[in-house]
Amino acid sequence: MKNGNERSGRPDVMQVLAGARPDELDPARLADSPRQREDLDRILAGVAEGGASRSRVPGPVRLRGRIRPLSAATALAAVAASVVVVSTVDQREPSGPPDAHPQSSTATAGSSASAPDLHVDGRLELLSAARKAETSATGGTYWQTTTRSENVEVAGEKGGFFAVRTTSTEQWSVGVRAGAQSLMVSGLDSVTEPLTRADEARWRAAGSPHTVRFEVENSVGTNTLGLTMGTRPPMVMRTNLDDRIYALGPRNVSYQDLGELPSKSGELLHYLERLHAADSGAETAGRTAWILRQTADLITMPVKPAVRAAAYRVMADLPGVRLRGRVSDPLGREGVGVVFPGTDRTPLGITEQRLVVDPATGAMLSEQQVLVEPSARAREAGLKAGATLNYQATTRMSWGEHQIKVPKNAHH
Repeated sequence: MKNGNERSGRPDVMQVLAGARPDELDPARLADSPRQREDLDRILAGVAEGGASRSRVPGPVRLRGRIRPLSAATALAAVAASVVVVSTVDQREPSGPPDAHPQSSTATAGSSASAPDLHVDGRLELLSAARKAETSATGGTYWQTTTRSENVEVAGEKGGFFAVRTTSTEQWSVGVRAGAQSLMVSGLDSVTEPLTRADEARWRAAGSPHTVRFEVENSVGTNTLGLTMGTRPPMVMRTNLDDRIYALGPRNVSYQDLGELPSKSGELLHYLERLHAADSGAETAGRTAWILRQTADLITMPVKPAVRAAAYRVMADLPGVRLRGRVSDPLGREGVGVVFPGTDRTPLGITEQRLVVDPATGAMLSEQQVLVEPSARAREAGLKAGATLNYQATTRMSWGEHQIKVPKNAHH
């Protein structure tokens, strides 16, 4: 196995732990340790958001940690712009070049689905990430992130199915001080195109349709939607509701609310358990998956470093969560893999949700949905087990004092 230090320049995590290991990392204590993802599929069915599985609307639409939409009209506008709404990670750059180019979905499948490094203890790595998160910087007027995303769908008719992908960049600037607005510019450099050359040939054989159609799932069944090929202009949205800037479980919360979150892992777990009990309509099935969803969101929010660290510790001890050792995210950056419990059944087959965390920086690098067992439709289009169907990868995150610039061609 190639030395990860040679590729990233990061210190060896295990050496760091060996030299300065807190009590909670004592190997003797490792055994038997103790949603808001608002997809827009139910809006498409005439209801509110819902669904904990893969994107089910045109473009790579996934909602993570975002404030609950103000109206169905606002959310549908987001659909039209192929919005990817995802809060991000830490205040510092993740490892790897900030302008890293994503691998293709087929290439990503090989690195993401490869066997985990059995010499790496995933729980130790997460606890190392917690230690790094405790030292992160705090303070600023705007919490600003840039996210790169890709979403894969299968279009066409039986006998001529082909895969298309939509890639785009999103900038999100969350105002945390009185009077500061939160803005999101989504769909930057957005383009929808055939996934591979073979897919392009099948698309051309189908007449090179400008609008391709694919199946989606929502709360009432399976529908067919259209997706426009080519480029589209970006879209700008205001994402705050007065002083409330994020969704946490069933609540829209303010920066002050985030500042009052418990910073001890046990207390934070109890807090999240109470939120879960209050969220009777939680879309993510199961207590563990729901809490993992919330801890992943918290890590990406402008919370106190101690709260971010506590979220990692809660994540490390959740039962049913699989830790994969060292893996690569869709941009080729190395981290520890965290797999949500359970799977989701979609028109493209059975999928699972994964996170990639960088234990050397405390940053959450990416989240992706991976095909575990492809459907006949997906197999005909050339998608295999291990293919990434969608991902969101953070390429920049920092505190800032100035609002992001909105492109002149952005739709409001």
